Formats: sequence, structure tokens, C-alpha cells
Amino acid sequence: MSRFTTPIAEQIWDMKYRFKDADGTAKDVTVEDTWRRIARDLAQVEKKPDVWEETFFEALEDFKFLPAGRITAGAGTARRVTLFNCFVMGTVPDSMGGIFDMLKEAALTMQQGGGIGYDFSTIRPKGADVLGVSADASGPLSFMDVWDAMCRTIMSAGSRRGAMMATMRCDHPDVEAFIAAKQDPARLRMFNMSVLITDPFMDAVKADGSWDLVFGDKVYRTVQARDLWNRIMKATYEFAEPGVIFIDRINAANNLSYCETIAATNPCGEQPLPPYGACLLGSINMARMVADPFDDAAHLDVDALDKLVATAVRMMDNVVDVSKFPLEAQQAEAKAKRRIGLGVTGLADALLMVGLRYGSDEAAAQTESWLKAIARAAYLASVDLAKEKGAFPLFDADAYLASGTMQMMDEDVRAAINESGIRNALLTSIAPTGTISLYAGNVSSGIEPVFAYAYTRKVLQKDGSRTEEEVVDYAVQMWRDLKGDTPLPEYFVNAQTLAPLDHVKMQAAAQKWVDSSISKTINCPEDISFDAFKDVYMAAWDQGCKGCTTYRPNDVTGSVLSVSETTDNAPGETAAQAVPAEGGEVVYMSEPLDRPQELEGSTYKIKWPDSEHALYITINDVVIGGHRRPFEVFINSKNMEHFAWTVALTRMISAVFRRGGDVSFVVEELKAVFDPRGGAWMGGKYIPSMLAAIGGVIEQHMIATGFIAGEGLGLKSDPKAKVVGIDAPRGKACSSCGQHDLRMVEGCMTCGSCGHSKCG
Repeated sequence: MSRFTTPIAEQIWDMKYRFKDADGTAKDVTVEDTWRRIARDLAQVEKKPDVWEETFFEALEDFKFLPAGRITAGAGTARRVTLFNCFVMGTVPDSMGGIFDMLKEAALTMQQGGGIGYDFSTIRPKGADVLGVSADASGPLSFMDVWDAMCRTIMSAGSRRGAMMATMRCDHPDVEAFIAAKQDPARLRMFNMSVLITDPFMDAVKADGSWDLVFGDKVYRTVQARDLWNRIMKATYEFAEPGVIFIDRINAANNLSYCETIAATNPCGEQPLPPYGACLLGSINMARMVADPFDDAAHLDVDALDKLVATAVRMMDNVVDVSKFPLEAQQAEAKAKRRIGLGVTGLADALLMVGLRYGSDEAAAQTESWLKAIARAAYLASVDLAKEKGAFPLFDADAYLASGTMQMMDEDVRAAINESGIRNALLTSIAPTGTISLYAGNVSSGIEPVFAYAYTRKVLQKDGSRTEEEVVDYAVQMWRDLKGDTPLPEYFVNAQTLAPLDHVKMQAAAQKWVDSSISKTINCPEDISFDAFKDVYMAAWDQGCKGCTTYRPNDVTGSVLSVSETTDNAPGETAAQAVPAEGGEVVYMSEPLDRPQELEGSTYKIKWPDSEHALYITINDVVIGGHRRPFEVFINSKNMEHFAWTVALTRMISAVFRRGGDVSFVVEELKAVFDPRGGAWMGGKYIPSMLAAIGGVIEQHMIATGFIAGEGLGLKSDPKAKVVGIDAPRGKACSSCGQHDLRMVEGCMTCGSCGHSKCG
């Protein structure tokens, strides 16, 4: 029996988490089958697997505990994929051979579905001497371009392109180029980027002191610290990147500071990790933990929370033993420290259920109290696991208890750790949960405020008609079920109206009891002043955050979804219609269109220089609402070397076209593929691969039929792209469903229509 409360939840399960055979036949008939699959797989390492399978199933049931997407999609499938979401790779050597060894490791990791983080501070700056070859170094940015190109060619598990994080220290001589790199809209699109900010740098910023840019023992030049800080702030203000990571604070607070040094994070920033460290993620659904919601007696069920946390810790600890790893070094690192990242989702909904306004002092205090309860329960559960299964191999009681996080712990927890050890070196982290939150019934994401309380998706049916589907926040739907038409109270606020400093307050409150870090986006209005914007980052520093990520609408990344508001709504409630800025419909096709008996189309010929036979590309169109749009593609060649991939490409592109929406992103993705063996000159242009040539043909066809209006429109290279019939800029389309419904959530661009995110 299906337990989904919303259509979009079931669609996400079917699209991302449901186990299917290669031919598409569903192995998971219901979501209960998915829960059973996960529970059985994670219980296999227990002495009593049957007993623990039932306990694990109970935790998963009704979406109370939400393992991260890699676990939900991969556990129990026997597929060669990692159950860890992301990795920080090894330290990059400052040598050509070492750099490309690291590139190979990155490719192998991404091939199995893991996102990666790298610190590029270890590569000598541009212009530095390269001893022995009488040449100048090209600098870390040039190698980041190579990583970016590699990432574009590797499709990670679950049909999701891999995500990457690049960091660079604030004292590296190339840091200014690093800060400015993504101001080029075509460059480093596969990376999230953050500057590693040190304590001495922040002291120099506040004192308006000088700051040396150094590599090795050489000072390359000296700048004013405040000028460099303002340069970071200006880039972030105008282009949404780079973020900042307070790296000294992270290392000082690290439970493992005695045996590791951290210089990078996973792609979304919630897991600062050492070389070859991996992030293992899962979330407690706080919206399911509130008893008597919207009642005077509303409260968090602490006993149920403690029990659920203990089970979740055990499940995640078992993942360390069950999961495959792309590299032996990653497996060794994970098993030596057994770090996990247990977090929360649905926090904003839970606060609403107990009558608190997100961003208020009371909500911040309650958040701190709840997160402390989770941390305490998690640490005690890990101590119990250590009694049963042993402490993590690198555990050193004296050094561990001297760490920053342990200084805050209650004395009984410290005493238990001292006596019995602890199974997991670090236990808490708050990760992006945009997709799993939709899957769990559209609960609020992570510790973010509710983005919008209600909006309508237009769903294209097989017959070409459109139906409307309302997507309602979990807490708002519960209010409606309990209170009927009673207006929402004043304390219902959302991300559209929340002040940026209220975001900071909530992040700081949660951070006190999170031993890793937090992925959170502080949404800023487009008209925020630069000085007020800088105050957000300084507040994050002053209030003890480990990093800060903001999002302000801009020309490169596009605007976030704007939500229509009317005076008929209660405070904080939005009209049940979400539209891209200044117009245009959000269209998502729930099922592919049936194929008509006859279609109009065109056939194109490509003669690739290195191929004996030409490629023939047929593109057929369908007319919907008086507009012609691509419906299917056929790619044929006499060259049998091309047979398998041309058939695969034919099927995949046609499947995407039949799903509707703005599918011009297919052109973008194909044109971005490069062939390491080299491209070719065609028609006076250098084409980086045969796939890019196919993308160019599809683009020409779309232009000729009026689906896109001129070369480049609809592509990342044109940040002001427009779609035919839409007069206002709409930002980028989702690479999964094609909708212009992207929003920044917890440091990741996330689609409100299908839930796709680069990190989640």
C-alpha cells in the first residue's frame, strides 16, 4: 500500500530511489519494498540480522529516518556503487605526474557516483618557476579547468552528474584569480568554490591590516586584508560565489584534530573532511517527531527521538561495512574513523508545529536545544556500539576528549566515552535534503525555512492537455487538515520574507551541536545593499558559524523561483501558483506523450574526419499548442564501432524530449563533451567531439523550427537566455526535467519541479 502523501513524492521515488531492472521493470513495487531493501542490506552485518532488519524498517517507515539518496537508491541492489555521498580527495601534489594521478582518482570516484572536494592550494601559483624544465607554472586554475572538463564527461550513478568543490586558502598567491574565476559564465560550471578563511586573516580584516600572499617560503605580494575580503564579498554579491569556509575554526573544533588536518569539504560544505575522507549522510525527519502539533500541548517526543537517533546511528555505522568504495584509500580512511553525518530535515515545519516563528530568538533557542538532544543521543548510542563492537581504530581517549566539541559535552557523556570509547569519531552534520524532503511529503528542507507554503505545478498529460497539481508544504497541509480554513497564524514565515540575519541566527544556533558542519543557503533579496550583504558574512563569523553561503539573484546563475503573492493569503502564505520571474509556465510532464502515427522531421548528415562512414541524424517534431517541439531523434551509421552508443543516445535523447519542458539543455550537455583523443575542425569551427557535433545539429534544428530563438539561447553560455514566447529572462533550466524552477537550497541549485539537485 502506497504511503505517499503527495504526487511529487511518488514521482521522485519512482525516478530516483525505486529499484528497477535494466529494462525498467520495477523491483520495488511499493515504497515499503524500498524500506525493506535498505533495512535488510544494512542488517546483514549484525549478529542477529532478522531482528535488526525489523528495527531498521521501523525507523524508515513513514519517512521518520531518511538515509541520504545514495543509500536509498543503492542499498541492497548489488550494484557497484558507493553508498557514500561525497569524498574529499587526496592532497594534490605540486607536480605534473601527481596532479594527473589525482585526476584519475577523481574520475574513478565520480564514476561510482561520489561527489568530490579538492583543495587546490597545494599547487604552485601561476608564473612560479618549474625547476628542471625552464618554464613557468600555469597555476592551479588551469588544472581546475581540466577537472571541470573531466567532470562533464563522467555521468555518475543515478543519472546524476558529479558535483565538485574547490577550495583555496586566502593566502595563496592566485586567490584573487580564484575569486574571479566563475565570473566567466562558461568557466568551472561543475565546481562549487569556497575560499578557506583563516583566523589571522579575519583579525587582519577587522584591524584593516596587511596580508601576505605566500607559497612555500616565498611572499609573492602583500595586499590589504580588507581589500581582499571586499573582493570576495563583491564576487559573491554579484555572482553567488565563492563561499567562505572558516578553516581554522573547523580544525580547532574537530574531534580528530590530533590525527588529521582538514583543508577541504564535500561539494555542499556540510562535511569538512581530511584527505580521502567520505561523508555518510542521513536525516531525522523532525516534522514526524512532534506530538500534538498546532496544539497548546505541542512538543517534541524526546523518547521517540532518542530511540530513532540510536537506530539511525547503528544503521549508518553499518553502511561503513556494507558500502563499496571507489578507492582503497577511501575505505581505509572510513574504517579507521567511522565518521557519520546524522542530521535533520523538517526543522522549520517542526518549529511551526510548536508555534514558533523561524528566525526568532525563541526558535533559535529551541533549535539549539533540539540539536543538543540529538547530539547527546547520538554520542551515547555510539558509546553503546563501542561496547558491543569496539571503538574506532584511531580512538585516543585523552586526545579525543580534549577536542573542542568534547569540551561542550555533558560530563556523563564524556565519562562514558572515557570508559568505553566511541564507535564513530564524528556523528552529526546537516546536509542538503531538498530531494529527500520532497520524497518525504514536502517537509521543509534541512534547517532551511519553508521556501513557499504552496504552489502549483502544471503537468502535461499524454493527450496534450494540462492539469494543475498543488504542492503544499507538509506543515501547512497538516494545519489545513486540523484547522480547516482557519487563516495561518502570524508566525508562519517563509524564505521570501525572512531577513538574512535571521538565517544566520538559526545556522549559528544549530552549529553549536553539530560536530561537522551545515549546508545552508542564506537567501538575500536582490536589492540588498552591498554593506548589508557584507554584514551577513561578518555576523556568521562573529556568531561561530563554520562557513557561510549566500544566494542573491544574479545574471549568471539566474533568479530563484519567484512566488506570486496576493493579499488574500494569510501572513506568510503564498498564492498556490509558482512562476518563473515575470511570466512563463512551469510545465512538468508526468508521463511521456504517445507517438502520433506520422511526424514531420528532417535528416542531417555529419562526416566526422576520423570516421569512415557518415552519421545520419533524424529529428522528428510534434506540434503542441501550436508550437513545434522536438519529439524523437534517430542516429544511424554504417560504422559498427558507433552502434551501441548511437542506439543508447537515440533512446535517451528521445526519452528526454518526450517528457516535455525546455529540453534545450540536451544541446548544452552534448556540446560540452570533449574527446580526449582530440576534436575536429568542421565548417570553420573547432568541434571538441563527435557528440558535440551531434549537439550542434540538434541546436540548428531547434533554431530552424523556432523551438529556440537563435544560436546560443537557452545555453549556459548565454545567461540572459530566453525561450520562444517568454519575454523575460528565466534563468537556467533544470538539467533533469527542463523546467525553469531552480532555487538555491543548502548551497545547491535545486529544482522545485522534480527535486533534482547537483548535491542531493
